[in-house]
Amino acid sequence: MARRKKDDFECTFCGKTKDETLILIAGLNGHICETCIAQAQQILEEELYQTKRKFQFSLPSLLNPKKIKEYLDQYVIGQDDAKKVLSVAVYNHYKRLNQPEDDEIEIEKSNIMMVGRTGTGKTLLAKTIARFLNVPFAIVDATVFTEAGYVGEDVESILSRLLQVCNYDVQAAEKGIIYIDEIDKITRKSDNPSITRDVSGEGVQQSMLKLLEGSEVLVPPQGGRKHPEQKMVKINTQNILFICGGAFDGLERMIANRIQKAVIGFKSDNLIGRNNEESLLRYVSPRDIKSFGLIPELIGRLPVLTYLEPLDAKTLRLILTQPKNALVKQYKKLFKMEKIDLSFSESALDFIVEKAIEFKLGARGLRSICEAIMTDAMFELPSKSHVHEFVVTLEYAQDKITGEKVKTLKIAS
Repeated sequence: MARRKKDDFECTFCGKTKDETLILIAGLNGHICETCIAQAQQILEEELYQTKRKFQFSLPSLLNPKKIKEYLDQYVIGQDDAKKVLSVAVYNHYKRLNQPEDDEIEIEKSNIMMVGRTGTGKTLLAKTIARFLNVPFAIVDATVFTEAGYVGEDVESILSRLLQVCNYDVQAAEKGIIYIDEIDKITRKSDNPSITRDVSGEGVQQSMLKLLEGSEVLVPPQGGRKHPEQKMVKINTQNILFICGGAFDGLERMIANRIQKAVIGFKSDNLIGRNNEESLLRYVSPRDIKSFGLIPELIGRLPVLTYLEPLDAKTLRLILTQPKNALVKQYKKLFKMEKIDLSFSESALDFIVEKAIEFKLGARGLRSICEAIMTDAMFELPSKSHVHEFVVTLEYAQDKITGEKVKTLKIAS
């Protein structure tokens, strides 16, 4: 056996050499690697603080797709089709994680593609289901990724986010769920061959194929770009569930052309006996996604395709007041901390919904409008100790949005 060099240090606890570790910290009479440090930290938290998050991959006894959807219903208004698809996918993900390794029939994962206009609740659904689950969950944005060798981040950074969520526990990360937002922003820029590379479009899609399919990937622990001298972490994506979402602006017109239905117009024969405000996204198919610019190989790795309905006035009105984290309830909570009772008139709420539809920002528009209306009140009222009640009227809301000088405040001391 070759004699070990003096400068070839190793971890005193596990015996790994410097080349086998990400970092090797020197002490007075020994060294310790990052893995042993993490294990020691876990022991401290379990024995002394009991704060480390546990990821248990067994199915809770009462969990089923209906229970998952009922939880989503508390926070997300409408979108029943999308919630059913997500509930079933998550439930099956749990079952896949608990499938015996020696089972002859291997259950394959079904990655999901969600299509919907901006502000319809794609990211909210992902965040809400993340709170409900006890598996590692990460949300990433596809717009920051570029093809290897160009300015931006490598697609392997998707897995870096998941590693960070579960404190670099590789075994836990390999059973997690990742939501990739803005997937429509990496579509193919042109079908015509060009001397310039499509580094943020088709190149990124091709790089994502191995992640979605399931393979062993070398991941930079801190994200960003890979370089030859960097220590990598190997992650198997076979059991990681991917959920992708995008607005796909203009997709409805493609669908309309395919089914020969006019997007704009009042011809009754074109409406096929349905409401002319009906969402065309319900007819979305992989063919439409391909026409938009995603390559067939990527679409094939996202076999479950669902849609989110555009938000109408009735739905937006419910979003303001009904969910557990409704905007009105949030503002009431903020004012309650100042010992002020806040209320909105019915006409003011209708005005907020009307402006949100006008701005075409979906549920996000509600937040922007509410902030514009409430900023002055949130600035002034905390300094007025004699104010104990504040009512937002239609006139007050109109003044803050349109600048009309007809301010009406109902403040009772």
